Amino acid sequence: MTDDRILLDRPWAWDIDASVAKIAAEFRAGFEKVAQIDRPAVAMFGSARVAEGSLPYEAARATARLFGPVGWAVVTGGGGGVMEGANRGAQEGGALSVGFNIKLPHEQAPNSYTDIAHTFDHFYARKVCFVRPAEGFVIFPGGFGTLDELFESLTLIQTGTIRHFPVVLFDSHYWGDLVDWISDELTKQKMISRGDLELLMLTDDPGEAVDHVVDCYERLRKPTATSG
Repeated sequence: MTDDRILLDRPWAWDIDASVAKIAAEFRAGFEKVAQIDRPAVAMFGSARVAEGSLPYEAARATARLFGPVGWAVVTGGGGGVMEGANRGAQEGGALSVGFNIKLPHEQAPNSYTDIAHTFDHFYARKVCFVRPAEGFVIFPGGFGTLDELFESLTLIQTGTIRHFPVVLFDSHYWGDLVDWISDELTKQKMISRGDLELLMLTDDPGEAVDHVVDCYERLRKPTATSG
């Protein structure tokens, strides 16, 4: 049973002080790993269940490879599937390759393509360490975990909890219906504003994904002109 399961499902089975101390120590260890990322970073997400040679795996690999020549780091969940493809491409392209893994009962063995690696016990500590170094997200096809990361990032940006950075959805066939639903239903019923749609970019081109993330970062770095 994972620490998160004990914490959330069996509150009588844990010691509050010990649990808080462990969580604090985990955040510290994670932040120390984040501090080793000495360049702009992009976080890349997607399914752990796809194999080498699949479209999501190879798209993540090709996209991550292009972040090397522009001097970026690539941060993933450190597991298999899309995560492995992204870490592998990062190393092939000369990008710093970072994997923040999580202890799970299944499907989350660490991949071997990371320069900086850390395994977390708690999802929330891991999520903070995804966001902390990131200047953008590129999200490939995936399941519930990928959707969770997508919508959490949009919520953090929308609420101003983190500054606005690009969120790229890769594979228009996979994500297109979702984007249409967000546009047609959420905006029509005023669940979000029309401007919230601008938080998302949809593409099938690795180069376009990289250019969008890097261009947004460069625009944000430019000093704001002030009148004399």
